[in-house]
Amino acid sequence: MTLSGILAEDLFDLKSVTDPQLSPDGTYVAFVETSIDKEDEEYISNLFVHHFPTNQTTQWTFGSHRHSSPRWSPNGESLAFLSNRTGKNQLYVLQLAGGEANKLTDLENGASTPIWSPDSKSILFSTAIKSGKTLHEKIEKPKKEKKAAKIYDRIKYKADGKGYLEDTFSQLVIIDVKTGDTKQLTKGDQHYSPSSWSPDGNQIAYTGNDSADRDYQLVDDVFILDIESEKTEKITPSTGFFNDPKWSPDGTWISIIGHEREYQGATLSKIWLYNTTDQSFVCLTSEWDVQVGDVSAADFHIGTVDPGLLWTNDSQGFYFLISDHGNVSVYYGSVDGAMYPSLNGQQHVYGLTINPETHEAVLAISTPVQPGDLYTYNLSTGELAQLTFINDELLKTRSLSEAEPISFPSSDGREIHGWMMKPADFDPEKRYPLVLEIHGGPHAMYANTYFHEFQTLTAQGYTILFTNPRGSHGYGQEFVQGCVGDYGGMDYQDLMAAVDYAVNTYDFLDEQQLAVTGGSYGGFMTNWIVGHTNRFKAAVTQRCISNWLSFYGVSDIGYYFTEWEIEGDIFESPEKLWHHSPLKYAANVQTPLLLLHGELDFRCPIEQSEQFFTALKRQKKEAVLVSFPGETHEVSRSGSPRLRLQHTEQIRDWFKKYL
Repeated sequence: MTLSGILAEDLFDLKSVTDPQLSPDGTYVAFVETSIDKEDEEYISNLFVHHFPTNQTTQWTFGSHRHSSPRWSPNGESLAFLSNRTGKNQLYVLQLAGGEANKLTDLENGASTPIWSPDSKSILFSTAIKSGKTLHEKIEKPKKEKKAAKIYDRIKYKADGKGYLEDTFSQLVIIDVKTGDTKQLTKGDQHYSPSSWSPDGNQIAYTGNDSADRDYQLVDDVFILDIESEKTEKITPSTGFFNDPKWSPDGTWISIIGHEREYQGATLSKIWLYNTTDQSFVCLTSEWDVQVGDVSAADFHIGTVDPGLLWTNDSQGFYFLISDHGNVSVYYGSVDGAMYPSLNGQQHVYGLTINPETHEAVLAISTPVQPGDLYTYNLSTGELAQLTFINDELLKTRSLSEAEPISFPSSDGREIHGWMMKPADFDPEKRYPLVLEIHGGPHAMYANTYFHEFQTLTAQGYTILFTNPRGSHGYGQEFVQGCVGDYGGMDYQDLMAAVDYAVNTYDFLDEQQLAVTGGSYGGFMTNWIVGHTNRFKAAVTQRCISNWLSFYGVSDIGYYFTEWEIEGDIFESPEKLWHHSPLKYAANVQTPLLLLHGELDFRCPIEQSEQFFTALKRQKKEAVLVSFPGETHEVSRSGSPRLRLQHTEQIRDWFKKYL
């Protein structure tokens, strides 16, 4: 049988498996399977449970809805989850013994982040509540909505994926599973996120920003709330971003992930410990030049969950993920500060759950030729075995392109790391066009993971070159801050060095047939590249940035992101913002450019593409703008299936036209 490469429309047949959760005794693992309903062209997510003793997997939820966040009760008898079957996500509970799901909440703004109490009697969660109201106050809506002006007096008045913000704030609530009684724990015009319960069930840890000047004092702190007295204590110093507070099983420690914003948004996240006995707060990994957590850039999985730190029962250590040199790996850390690899390899671990007593785990793993499956893994012995085979039937008929790692010197001698993917039907006697792909962020990391866009292009006969230029995570603190204040400088040189290395090393490449594409920061860099060189025959800029002066005022993060990343603002250094704006160099562009943008993108608003498009068309240059109605900055990753498919097809067809 002749195998074909991955087709863009295979998106409708591929399934995603995410968020594995082991039961307390390790007998079961629950997970989420997401697919696309071809008729309705909508995502469907259902919960599945695998029983290890019988090696049987059973579907626990059904229907054409989204079910997510499966969480076992500590006694192992129940599984809480979220479902949008009635509209907004509400909280449900299923019994291990069987029966229908019990709907616990019916809240106007839904529920999120369910966390069981240690005694399995209550669940902590969050819900949005209107300013000045409480959980139980009903807001009367007029029978007929009348149009009214909306008034904003905060600089944070919109957010990508949420739109223009209503006057509501995320608050913490506890619900009694048996009676349905609720207790609102927090209030005020601040957002709070739940994280964990103390082992005795008397306190909860949560995160938020309680600063009166919170739009400008950009921090996240950790708080401890005593449930009975309702007294709150802040345990972090309001110096940066701290999250994921979790008690050790013996209650001695609270582990935290975060940083003190030493390099603003380019700072590596580290591991901290708070001692509940003497209230000391120390960083365990201050000398470890590694990013804690999963920061890989990918376009396939929806609903992945970074597990944070997972304590072992002896309270002496924890497991967690790190992002390093294009891989996402599992590490073990001790309370003494020693860090040990538990699972390394050329792969992307995008999900992790452990049995804290036996050190057995279930991992979600993806590679460039494996969209993703669950694996059992013994963290002590290193035994790895595949548990699910979610896409095997389709993949048997497809030829996927491997990602070959490469490294090369940039113009200043700095070593840069990346990958090459040959065409799916590669013939060494032929010559092929090359597509340079550039990730967003910029503080993210291309990884050894499945990328649907890449595979669809290799199936069309393109070679894919993707790299981690300076500014990327995975190569230490100096490297990740290497593009700050220098967008379009050495990061541009790194990318051009990658192209030079590829065409000089691989004789099957046609150096006259080069293309470039990227999204977000990658869109900025695509715009920058076509304004500074004509060596590319085609370019596609996705959800781009073209003008830092306007981005400062129209992006939901513009005012601080621009100051952090470009090191300038519209008041004191507009010339610097303009110097780093691709729009300044639009007169130089000769490369045919396709601009793709979601119409509801509030992170990099569509006006960024519109400005660049207009500048090019005013000069009668080859440019096409494609907008995606209703889509946000996530259009190519979690956008509606039909438009997500069209997004990929637009890229494919543009390159086909010019290469």
